[in-house]
Amino acid sequence: MDQEKFARKLYQKYEVRLRKFISQRVSDSQDVQEILQETIIAAVDSFFMFSGCSSLFSWLCGIAKHEIADYYRKKKIKTLLFSHFPWLENLASQALGPEQLLLRKEFEEKVKRTMTSLSEGYQQVLRLKYYRGLTVAQIAKRLNETVKAVESRLFRARIAFAQAFFTDTS
Repeated sequence: MDQEKFARKLYQKYEVRLRKFISQRVSDSQDVQEILQETIIAAVDSFFMFSGCSSLFSWLCGIAKHEIADYYRKKKIKTLLFSHFPWLENLASQALGPEQLLLRKEFEEKVKRTMTSLSEGYQQVLRLKYYRGLTVAQIAKRLNETVKAVESRLFRARIAFAQAFFTDTS
C-alpha cells in the first residue's frame, strides 16, 4: 500500500479519537488540526518502527504527545524571544552568512520546484495556508468550500508536497 493510501486509512480510522486526545491538551482547533495531520504524517513515515507491543492507537497517541510537545516548545520559544527581543528576528535574518544565504536560496528553489510539480488545487490551498497565512476557515470561505473539504485537501496536499520534496534529487 502506498503512503498516501495508508495515511488516508489511518486518518479515517483514528481521526475522531486522535482529535479528542489532542484537544484535551491543545485548545485552539486550528492547532489541533495541524497537530493531528503532523501526527499522521509522522506515523506514516515511522510505521516501520511500530513493533506491535502496544495498540496502534496507543502508538499514535505517543507520536501525538511528541507533536504536542513540539508545538508548545516552538510556541514558547517564539513568544519568549520575540516578545522580549522584537529586534532579534531582524538581526537573525541579517546575520546569515554567504553559505547560509546560498543554502536558503537553494532551499527556496527546491520548494518552488516542488510546488509547481503539484496539482493546481494542492498549490492553491498550500499557498493560501502558508504564504498568505489564512486559517482553514478563511480558506474555505474564499474557495466557497466546507471547512472539512479544505482540511482534507490541505492534508492530502501536505503529503503530496512531502513526497515530492523528499524525492526531488535535483
